[in-house]
Amino acid sequence: MTNPLYDRLFAVHTGSRAPFLATPDGGVLSYGAFLMMAAQFAHRLNGLGLEPGDRLALQVEKSPEGLALYAACVATGVVLIPLNTAYTPAELDYFIGDSGARLVICDPGQADALAAVAARAGARIETMDAGGAGSFADGATDLPTSITPVARTNEDLAAILYTSGTTGRSKGAMLSQGNLLSNALTLAAAWRFAQSDVLLHALPVFHTHGLFVATNVCLACGAQMIYLPRFDLDAMIAGLPQSTVMMGVPTFYTRLLGDPRFDADLAGHMRLFVSGSAPLLAETHAEFEARTGHRILERYGMTETNMNTSNPYEGERRAGTVGLPLPGVELKVCDADGTELPHGEIGVIEVRGPNVFGGYWQMPDKTAAELRADGFFITGDLGVQGADGYVTIVGRGKDLIISGGFNVYPKEVEEVLDAQAGVIESAVIGVPHPDLGETVVAVIASDGGADKAALSDACANALARFKHPRAYVMRQALPRNTMGKVQKAALRDELKALFTG
Repeated sequence: MTNPLYDRLFAVHTGSRAPFLATPDGGVLSYGAFLMMAAQFAHRLNGLGLEPGDRLALQVEKSPEGLALYAACVATGVVLIPLNTAYTPAELDYFIGDSGARLVICDPGQADALAAVAARAGARIETMDAGGAGSFADGATDLPTSITPVARTNEDLAAILYTSGTTGRSKGAMLSQGNLLSNALTLAAAWRFAQSDVLLHALPVFHTHGLFVATNVCLACGAQMIYLPRFDLDAMIAGLPQSTVMMGVPTFYTRLLGDPRFDADLAGHMRLFVSGSAPLLAETHAEFEARTGHRILERYGMTETNMNTSNPYEGERRAGTVGLPLPGVELKVCDADGTELPHGEIGVIEVRGPNVFGGYWQMPDKTAAELRADGFFITGDLGVQGADGYVTIVGRGKDLIISGGFNVYPKEVEEVLDAQAGVIESAVIGVPHPDLGETVVAVIASDGGADKAALSDACANALARFKHPRAYVMRQALPRNTMGKVQKAALRDELKALFTG
């Protein structure tokens, strides 16, 4: 029996004493010890009655235990649904119910709030905390430390990652074992990863960047990770001398550049800096190179595809571009009808390859609308490809806002705002921000009765913090074109200097 993802990323490290995870408290977990924990968690899942194809919703703070549960899901064929730790119970209610999750695992502080959510979905709820009496981890302590993984194929589902749409319900992108494995091996080769590497990992692990890019690439070659709970400037400065690679969002780099301790000496021994999840400003590229002598490697990916393109490891890392299509990935720029455009013309980026997902969970119509019959995925991103193959993202066909590396979908925020007293309608837009790259602004058409404090409270109660508007602009009416559509582009242009002066 084979299980491609587990066999290649996890089982090959069985019994290894090589370091895998170094934590801020000074602890170091070897590959062998990590896999023993994962095996115990896998037996625990089996003991709870979960079978291959069942879904597990996971909302926990970043920890070695949470990562071991990912390995356990791969070993048992359970489909992992990692959920943003900032999501509120109201948001989680949809994800857990829609996925049909049989098991919800959360942090102890969330158990009471999520009990009703799990009950409505008919799911069991457990807390993750290691050492906590009655927790998921506690129930695994006496279980066997080795396991034979269930048989899986490259086509079998490994994870569902929810990515909201600009309108309508959130979509669950179905990622197979083959999707994840192919991308991990491609990136490890493209970025020259080796067992001797140490990755400074400060990314969250509830989306593809931190979990299926950073972590899987390290697993593919047996590299070590300095596993920070989150981005903390002092911890990053302390971790750099022990690291060889760093992956981050543009905000990581702007904050490092804002600290005088970050200089050429601190970064001198580093091998690679990678940036993604949001556009990196050309000025940041230039300032980083002037300060450290390193050129940041920027790449382009998304939830549905993992990584699609990358600037080269050897060769020109061109500021303002996301580089070249990765080996095995086909990319074309098309018009609205799907006809490929000549190099140099702007259109919608479409991609095809082993990295591209299989469709949206229980949404055949949405899948058919965005995933062509020939396997090309319509990304919705507007781009241009030069004659030499370099790809530049010039905008988004959808109104997606990327703030500090996190996706914010305006419709979701607008629905909360439009339900509040005194609000006639709202338009949520993204504007430039010096630290976050882009941030959320709400333009409110009001009859005079809308209160900014009440609007802020409503968003705080219903939405994750990164989705909260940082400014509320009050208007009598929203600008519209002749077809009656709100002119968000005009609002973005009008308010573009709101935070940048």
